[in-house]
Amino acid sequence: MADDVTAVVVDDHPVVRAGVAHWLSTAQPPIALVASGEDPEVAWTAPAESVVVLDLHLGGAAPAMPALRRLVEAGRKVVVYSMRADDDTALQCLEIGALSYLTKSEGADHLVQAVRAAAAGQSYTPPALAGALAGDRSETRPALSPRETEVLVEWFQSESKEFVAQRLNITLSTVNSHLERIRVKYAAIGRQAPTKAALVARAIQDGLIGLDDL
Repeated sequence: MADDVTAVVVDDHPVVRAGVAHWLSTAQPPIALVASGEDPEVAWTAPAESVVVLDLHLGGAAPAMPALRRLVEAGRKVVVYSMRADDDTALQCLEIGALSYLTKSEGADHLVQAVRAAAAGQSYTPPALAGALAGDRSETRPALSPRETEVLVEWFQSESKEFVAQRLNITLSTVNSHLERIRVKYAAIGRQAPTKAALVARAIQDGLIGLDDL
């Protein structure tokens, strides 16, 4: 339920934490902030279903990619919220498994929408991220079969894998097998795609789908 959404904010600037807390509390319906702090460890004090709003720069020179990876690998739903607006960083975060990437200039409305989408396990594409996705065309592409490509595109456009199976008249097990092979192929060329959001990013990068198809 939308009114059950909770969040934790990890940012080393108190004014940012306060601002995000205000935006979440005044959203309709409100989003409950259950933890907040400057250390990524604060995320682990919140319920596992809470959305983690994570800043990439937490007092150090290097981005907090290890913290992002650890959270994603533990199954946490992460929205990256950063001052960095470069496309490479945004795409890297999606590849690791973040459900959205927002710059701090994109405002309350986009952040609230991203948190709500993440709580439902869905990706959210704000304007800056749309530009990053549309502008990237990687030269290294996996060799997907026509059927794998068909399954992938249908999955992006469907609410569930079960619906994909019905649409293509194949079993759910076959759908899962195709998607797993696609992930293996991406991993084999060093372009991991552990989540649906990451696969969406890869497919757009490789020209398999356009933003209008989503």
